[in-house]
Amino acid sequence: MDKFFKISARGSSLTNEVIAGLTVFVTAAYSVVVIPAVLSDAGISFSGAMIATVLAATAATLMMAFFANLPILVGCGLGTNAFITYNVVVGMGLPWQSALGAAFVAGALFVMISLSRFRSKIFEILPVSLKAAITAGIGFFIAFIGLQKGKLIVAGPNLVRLGNLSDPLTLLTMFGLLISLILVIYQVRGSLFFGMLITSIVAWIQGTMVLPDRIFAVPHGLDRVAGQLDIVAVFGNIGLLIAVFTILLMILFDTTGMLLAVGEAAGLVKNGRLQRVRGAFMADSIGMILAALLGTTPTSAYAESISGVASGGRTGLTAIVTALLFLSTLAVIPVIEMLAMVPSITAPTLIIVGFYMMSNLRNIEWSDPEESIPAFLTMLFMPLSYSIATGIGIGFIAWPIFKLIRGKWRAVHPLTAVICAAFVIYFATTAYYFK
Repeated sequence: MDKFFKISARGSSLTNEVIAGLTVFVTAAYSVVVIPAVLSDAGISFSGAMIATVLAATAATLMMAFFANLPILVGCGLGTNAFITYNVVVGMGLPWQSALGAAFVAGALFVMISLSRFRSKIFEILPVSLKAAITAGIGFFIAFIGLQKGKLIVAGPNLVRLGNLSDPLTLLTMFGLLISLILVIYQVRGSLFFGMLITSIVAWIQGTMVLPDRIFAVPHGLDRVAGQLDIVAVFGNIGLLIAVFTILLMILFDTTGMLLAVGEAAGLVKNGRLQRVRGAFMADSIGMILAALLGTTPTSAYAESISGVASGGRTGLTAIVTALLFLSTLAVIPVIEMLAMVPSITAPTLIIVGFYMMSNLRNIEWSDPEESIPAFLTMLFMPLSYSIATGIGIGFIAWPIFKLIRGKWRAVHPLTAVICAAFVIYFATTAYYFK
């Protein structure tokens, strides 16, 4: 084991790897509840989505361990989760089966890109300001969803207003948010997970949550979601084709950036290149396809993996421990369903995850209007249009136009121009069909 995973060679130990794997699990365990809870808003069976989410995360993380020997958790991302649920299914009014078909196609394309050198090239070519704005904009969007689910923001005469502060569920959201933020401020490992547990106890005392009649149960419901994706529908709907493109961009930014961040923290980046990066890309892209086939949203590297590195994890053994712990949650499905039953329990997590995604804002050159204005528009339109794709499109149209106006056409890479043209066609087509 030591020789295969290079535990000693990387300055780690079996104990460190196990502790690191446990740390990552506790830190990211909230996703087992939140991901299927969001998917249920798209009409997907909660129990089926929960099983699919756990299996996809387990398989993809094990592939990361054996293909790349990296201490990285790969699980269903909240950004693509929110996009597929609220933009593709709820926003476009399309069946969730078609949305998963789009995720599958995006995954298949990602496999081909990962096998080539094109993936890193794409990441280098796209404007830094837009990459940062897309991540932050998705964070604003996720936080806005959390505010809505927790009833802190509700519909009003001017579109939205502050929720009823005397509503028990609103008060529960406020309590959960406060407790979770206190844990975050004190840098408690697993702050979001423990915040949900404490909030659930208060919900039970409050009478808004009912305890399950059993803790353990045989997993069931996967048959309702697995293999239900509709791939054919993707090629007959421009909205779904744009969804494929959007998912590709989101996963590209999330995973490539996160792999480098975790690799640097673990000291595994040499001359700007992550060790065994091809295996990491393959684990990520194959995980996307598997997730769609199982009935959940695309996988990507989790930022919470850094907590494992901070605890001493340096090899794929950390990932194996995390994967097995995730798999064990299938035995306590009634408890997971209980936590997801009250939106106010998961809402604070969505809000705080949104906050975590703001760190990239420092990479935007705010003093340069050519860079900062497209970035600002990208972030502004995502939550206000309730569409991640719209925000990305606005940004990729504005950025090259501003460069052309300033006579800096050489700064616009052909790929960026193609993306701009694709979004112009998308908006024009949307305007035609929905006028």
